[in-house]
Amino acid sequence: MRGLGPGLAARRLLPLRFPARPPRPPGPRLCGGPPAAAAAMEELLRRAVPPTPAYELREKTPAPFEAQCADFVSFYGGLAELGPRAELLARLAQGFGVDHGQVAEQSAGLLQLRQQPREAAVLLQAEDRLRHALVPRYRGLFRLIGKLDGGARFLVRLRADLLEAQALKLVEGPHVREMNGVLKGMLSEWFSSGFLNLERVTWHSPCEVLQKISESEAVHPVKNWLDMKRRVGPYRRCYFTSHCSTPGDPLIVLHVALTSDITSNIQAIVKDHPPSETEDIKKIAAAIFYSISLIQQGLQGVELGAFLIKQVVKELQKEFPHLGAFSSLSPIPGFTKWLLGLLSPQAKEHGRKELFTDSESRDIAQVTGGPAHETLKVYLSSNEWVKSEKLVHTLQAPLMRLCAWYLYGEKHRGYALNPVANFHLQNGAVLWRINWMADSSPRGLTSSCGLMVNYRYFLEETSTNSMAYLGSKTISASEQVLSLVAQFQKNSKL
Repeated sequence: MRGLGPGLAARRLLPLRFPARPPRPPGPRLCGGPPAAAAAMEELLRRAVPPTPAYELREKTPAPFEAQCADFVSFYGGLAELGPRAELLARLAQGFGVDHGQVAEQSAGLLQLRQQPREAAVLLQAEDRLRHALVPRYRGLFRLIGKLDGGARFLVRLRADLLEAQALKLVEGPHVREMNGVLKGMLSEWFSSGFLNLERVTWHSPCEVLQKISESEAVHPVKNWLDMKRRVGPYRRCYFTSHCSTPGDPLIVLHVALTSDITSNIQAIVKDHPPSETEDIKKIAAAIFYSISLIQQGLQGVELGAFLIKQVVKELQKEFPHLGAFSSLSPIPGFTKWLLGLLSPQAKEHGRKELFTDSESRDIAQVTGGPAHETLKVYLSSNEWVKSEKLVHTLQAPLMRLCAWYLYGEKHRGYALNPVANFHLQNGAVLWRINWMADSSPRGLTSSCGLMVNYRYFLEETSTNSMAYLGSKTISASEQVLSLVAQFQKNSKL
């Protein structure tokens, strides 16, 4: 594991101020409006994207195109807005993909060869020719850019732009989705575990590293420098992975709390108090992964989180050989939205209305002063319900079992619908404990009605659990969770 050098001590005295991002360099002047801009883009792509070489020359790279792809990088970097960048990427995906005529020709040739006895070498070469024809032309551009100094980092930023443009529907369609898949596959190879370093962050790490981690914290925002100091101080650990070509540049960050047991409340971890100066090893029995944040958005879908958790577990076992419990304390994004959908009148019309028992409905109506579904939808939408201790107590049992079903029973293509659950279950964790009022922050109440969940890593079982989940879509869950699921199946109906 790499260490980081000393940072600037002066930051201890300064408030946490995030500097504005530097402006992009001025882009090319495209005179004459959109037609001229489109023509400039087409001309750039014709020059920069290397032609697909003949099969016999597939291992050769025409020398001039290495310089011309640098022109693409320069041009793209000069486009200051997402709109023009999205247009350029759409033109690249649409006009420089697979040669479908070649694919048809090679497919027909292969089928013809298979209709009569042939040597294995002849068939294998025909299959290889077909594979060659299936490679989109823009992949050659990406491959050449990857060879440039800083090229891999550029492609990560480019994919981040592509994902944002897709989310905003600036670009869409099968060609764009295909190009995103190709780029994701290339980045998955370049950022595989053999090329990654694990680095620990301390208060003496470079200031720019602490700044970047502070800015990118997506789960529990960093309030100030004192808060950041606490998150890398005693009873806390912070790690990130970096690529071997850019050491010290975080890709994904994991925050860990060292506790006496498996924590059920996030405020116990991120609460405001000065950090202790020394650690008592006797008080450390569990490692709680309470935040994992992807810093480079262009690496979405690339397997970084699983590697980071496995490496951190190994590192903690070296430091604390007696450490026996490893668990997350995770948010449940999407639970409130899912629940509000069930409470909507449209859901009731489709029969999705038996969320509560008769006694629960009466208790909720008594506290809220109106029909359970209608009034509860209003209360949960505004977080007003936490102001009533009676309503909090009344909702505990039904929301706990509904949450258990959301995590365990709601699926997408057979896997857990909730993305955080899907991530930990793929890694082999157990859906271990659902915690009531575990995050009372506005964000926690808005996203998951204050509920959080522990995904526990039993190290000797993670491989078996992961295979069961990925292979047969079986979720490993504790007795608490299974009991709540059984209560849901008995008392609720969707």
